Amino acid sequence: MRTNVLVVDDDYHMRLALKESLTKAGYAVSVAEDGMEAVEEVKKSVFDLMITDVKMPRVSGIELLSRVREMSPLLPVILITGYGTIQDAVQVMKEGAFDYIQKPFNTETLYGVVKRALGVNGGKIVYASKEMKAVLIKAERVAKSDTTVLVMGESGVGKELISKYIHENSDRQGKPFVAVNCAALPETLLESELFGYEKGAFTGANARKLGKFELADGGTILLDEVTEMDFRLQAKLLRVLQEKEIEIVGGKYPKKVDARVIATTNRDINKLIDEGKFREDLYYRLNVFPVLVPPLRERREDIPQLVAYLLKKYSKGMDTRIDKDAMEYLKGQSWKGNVRELENAIARACIMSNYSVIKLMHLGDGGSSRDATRSGSVKEMETKMIIDALKSVRGNRTKAASMLGFTVRTLRNKIREYRDMGLEVPVKEY
Repeated sequence: MRTNVLVVDDDYHMRLALKESLTKAGYAVSVAEDGMEAVEEVKKSVFDLMITDVKMPRVSGIELLSRVREMSPLLPVILITGYGTIQDAVQVMKEGAFDYIQKPFNTETLYGVVKRALGVNGGKIVYASKEMKAVLIKAERVAKSDTTVLVMGESGVGKELISKYIHENSDRQGKPFVAVNCAALPETLLESELFGYEKGAFTGANARKLGKFELADGGTILLDEVTEMDFRLQAKLLRVLQEKEIEIVGGKYPKKVDARVIATTNRDINKLIDEGKFREDLYYRLNVFPVLVPPLRERREDIPQLVAYLLKKYSKGMDTRIDKDAMEYLKGQSWKGNVRELENAIARACIMSNYSVIKLMHLGDGGSSRDATRSGSVKEMETKMIIDALKSVRGNRTKAASMLGFTVRTLRNKIREYRDMGLEVPVKEY
């Protein structure tokens, strides 16, 4: 089965060049002229990768990224930017992009990033702890059946990866894996997304729309954060699980579907049932085979392996390493955002270290800075980062400002502030 890539760019020539290059490499390529069109493409089709320009009219690449992550949380997104400062790179990584490519670029660079993005999309799970090993053993055991699975755990622990791992180890491997974020859409829109609608079903329904269950036919559908689903819609989902058929909005007859259901939640379902917010009968239908993914703080043995993996993912092929103090710092954090928070911290640190050696100061703006009591305040880390940057360029303020993503004026003001504090700042005088 060919890999489906969506290319989004308002520039016709760039759009055509990307399509030709990726088609030549063997990918099935669809195109969209802007972000609005791209959103519609993601709604009606299943893609393995999206590549989008950042600067576009109506909907920017950053806004498109945010919308796509709500609709299809497992879809890797690569952004193309002409403004490759550190601040821009930090922003796109923080928003959840897999990576960014700075213009101008060649096909070798494009192919390299695409290959890495698709490799990560394959669902590699990195671990060393006995806790995660136990989770994967359970996942492998249930994978070969068509049993409905409920994956539970805090936000950022990797519930989506476990879900895809189950799919890829099942007899449905190679068939569609369709993810739906139940928390991202209001009730009326979510119903149309799940079950589709007939032409004329309501105002604006100008053509037949396939729902996610139909797109997942023969494969697996992931109902991400299923506990956020409206109570009325829960009844319709219960019918799908019981009867293996869907009711298309505006349709006359139910339609049979063959889609294995995996659901995830980060909520206490029993509490929601007691509060009358979740149907108990639906819970029993979903919870046929429960899988609980432990938080990162309960499996700290995984952190060094995760860091090594993430360094490969975000180092852009450079020999990016992490020193001992920085690693000990990472191992000691609470990681309330779990693996997702750790990933954001490593992505930022790679950029801030200029893809060389990650030190404590490069972790100062990470998601765990609130826990950084051992490494000093964020202000102290910023000071060290700026002084190190100046040293690396032999005091050249223009080069240091560019490396840090600052304006020269901002850097000059900080240098003056540090000198007033009595610090020695290595600056070349002109």
